[in-house]
Amino acid sequence: MKRVVFLDYVRIVACFLVMLVHASENFYGAPGATDMAGPQSFLANETDRLWVSVYDGISRMSVPLFMIVSAFLLVPLREGQTASMFYRRRAARILPAFIFFMILYSTVPQLWGQIELEDSLTDLSRLPLNFPTLAGHLWFMYPLISLYLFIPVISPWLAKASAREERFFIMLFAVSTCMPYLNRFFDEIWGQCFWNEFHALWYFSGYLGYLVLAHYIRKHLDWSVKKRMTVGLSLFVAGAVWTILSFYVQAVPGVLHVTPVLEIGWSFCTINCLLLTAGAFLLFTCIQKTTAPRLVTELSNLSYGMYLMHIFWLGLWVGVLKDDMALHTAVAIPAIAACTFLSCWLTAKIIALIPGCHWMVGLSRRATYTRNVVST
Repeated sequence: MKRVVFLDYVRIVACFLVMLVHASENFYGAPGATDMAGPQSFLANETDRLWVSVYDGISRMSVPLFMIVSAFLLVPLREGQTASMFYRRRAARILPAFIFFMILYSTVPQLWGQIELEDSLTDLSRLPLNFPTLAGHLWFMYPLISLYLFIPVISPWLAKASAREERFFIMLFAVSTCMPYLNRFFDEIWGQCFWNEFHALWYFSGYLGYLVLAHYIRKHLDWSVKKRMTVGLSLFVAGAVWTILSFYVQAVPGVLHVTPVLEIGWSFCTINCLLLTAGAFLLFTCIQKTTAPRLVTELSNLSYGMYLMHIFWLGLWVGVLKDDMALHTAVAIPAIAACTFLSCWLTAKIIALIPGCHWMVGLSRRATYTRNVVST
């Protein structure tokens, strides 16, 4: 086994970008919204329009990067590893902390009056069905769990598939990421109709495409560092410009927008996010180090717990930096994200050091700062 050092950097950056996304959402949420954008959006002025477009747009690679990291490490299953073994290991890794924080988000906000007892009880009763009202960021856990459930199914194919076969899958996935735009012009295509949403490329769409892409890059891509940097930078810039402009051209200040329409280019499985994510990941693969500073390794291992808790800290820093200090939007958004990131790191580190509390931040009993490894 050997450590894949560049993945530590990917996880840290992706974790920070998630916080940057949610910091940005405080600048276009409609009046009365929580710390994340709701069904309607409102831009107060041209300054907010510009900086939200830039910061939030470029950060939309965060979720796909997390998916790629998981796939890069976990597929195909190791020889001799059964599906049940894989499921038990993944469940022990993510579910205790996930459930713990769902309970926290359903109850703790009562302390500062963000929710009432009745709302808390409702959230608790719905936990088997969905995430709590004030923990919208936990939506990510459900597609991640789905991807984990599918890994043993697709692993036998990935273990035997040729580079050409995987490229064919990735090509169909790329076409499927154009569907959100195609449906803007054509309501129903490739079998879609009011009684059937399963279009012709349905089974090649979604986060599974990122899983196959990760495996292809790991197993079949033998490009030099120079070529990875050139292609990666080109894809990254093209994807970033497209993603930023997709929001900017629609986000007219002073107008109440429908959020899913405004954020069409910010969906994680759109062609522009695919370009942005693939380019960024190729750039990260150019990191050739065999070891990383202890702080980098530590942040990488704690990133899951930091992600789970960050909404608790985000609201505090929004209140201080946006409301009380009234910082300029260009400074406020990254400052909120940075302060949230540092607060989460310190909190997660303290929790991890308390005997018997490692599971609260997603660390195993034997957790050390030498995880994040893949078979040679």
